[in-house]
Amino acid sequence: MQRYFNHILKEGQPYISYARIKHEGQFKADLNKGWMNIKGEQYATTAKPGFIWKGTTAMFIAQDLYIDDKGRLVVSLFSLINVINAHGVQYNQGELLRWLGESVLYPTNFLPSDKLEWFPIDDKTAKLTFNYKGLSLFFKITFNDNGEITEMETKRYMDIKSLETWVIKVADYKELNKVLVPTRFEVLWRLEKGDFSYAKFEITEIEYDKPEIFESNAGIPSKRTTPVV
Repeated sequence: MQRYFNHILKEGQPYISYARIKHEGQFKADLNKGWMNIKGEQYATTAKPGFIWKGTTAMFIAQDLYIDDKGRLVVSLFSLINVINAHGVQYNQGELLRWLGESVLYPTNFLPSDKLEWFPIDDKTAKLTFNYKGLSLFFKITFNDNGEITEMETKRYMDIKSLETWVIKVADYKELNKVLVPTRFEVLWRLEKGDFSYAKFEITEIEYDKPEIFESNAGIPSKRTTPVV
């Protein structure tokens, strides 16, 4: 972790409270279906865990949310008909894990605190634990020789019953708005029968501590302030 923070954070780096992110990429709505193009944007807060992600494809719009300590997944066809509106304890766990794993995009959120701890495993891996509102989460995190995070592995609910291995792979670190972050993400389920990738995203834009929606947005509610504040 010392290598990671020394490599990623500049001296005097202010704590990141908000992040707004845009990405492009490909997505699978089901592991047995083909890839489709997707564009997404996300708004995240760190002082209190929270985010809203909106992904748009030619077929549907999806929103992942963690707001007021509750997780939710909403999918609608053509912005009109909700075909999925999922919530509950499994989604609370899953969406908080997503927020935690994506801290590589707002890396001061990985600094140790009363909720977050790091434990060594070996020269290339460490275990991160995060305890919040009765949820105890973890990631096994792998680093390269430069100290950059390359893979994060945990257990996440694949559905309301199945707790499976969930992996985030990151690569191609670049300095965006004076912060060194990965710009390529691959997200997959590591099942007994193999790895099944379902998201491949490329970060195109990040802005920090600017709690406003992007000007071009037409589908995130609201008064131009980040809805998870």
